[in-house]
Amino acid sequence: MSKESDGFVRAIARGFSIIEALGKPPGRHTLAEAADTAGLNRATARRILATLVALKYCASDGRYFSLRPRALGLGLSYLNALPYWAHAQRALENLRNEIGESCAMAVLDEDEIVYALRLPARRILSANLGVGSRLPAHLVSLGRVMLAALPPGTRETYLATGGFKQVTPRTVTDPERLGELLVRVESDGYAWVDGELDPAICGIAVPLRDPAGAVVAALSVNTISGTVSEAGARKKFLLPLRRTAQEIRSQMLTTG
Repeated sequence: MSKESDGFVRAIARGFSIIEALGKPPGRHTLAEAADTAGLNRATARRILATLVALKYCASDGRYFSLRPRALGLGLSYLNALPYWAHAQRALENLRNEIGESCAMAVLDEDEIVYALRLPARRILSANLGVGSRLPAHLVSLGRVMLAALPPGTRETYLATGGFKQVTPRTVTDPERLGELLVRVESDGYAWVDGELDPAICGIAVPLRDPAGAVVAALSVNTISGTVSEAGARKKFLLPLRRTAQEIRSQMLTTG
């Protein structure tokens, strides 16, 4: 953790580390567990937890600590600040109803994606992924779209330092190959990933651009691997996806 300075308040950083620790499964933790997860000594963790209890971000039964509903507002503050989030909710609901497949929106946070919206279809049973869930960006179509939009120098640094983990037999871990795929995504304007995170799931994604044309998020459609090829997904889902992205962007232009 960085040293205290005019540009860094260590107490705030420690407070967020405790909040993140309490947010991990199983959702209730002892003082020792929270301190260990946050990388803090117990005396410091105890003071932070007492403060969070006083501010009603945290509850305690004497042994275990858990987050209270007020903590949800911290995450919602980010979502509510996105100029396109409310429009995206309606647009993705309409898209899911139209195509009958799972739809999602995510943003890029360094080398991971973070789901900002996820609307699952009944036939895809992956309820463990919801708003706020994080995944390595290289494993999913949403991430590939946003990685392809990085400035060339940033993309090269990412490829050189990524350390890409093998998750399934199909996972692309070779930086050179991944770089080639990102070039193709940039050229084609969409990403297709099949079975690299989960052997049973494939997905296609497109960028969401702000009024200035910068990629700020990505939208995806996901379905069961083997039920559609890349060509089939492109034919069936690409136009509705792009139309939805343009609809959201148009709302940003109107309200911006």
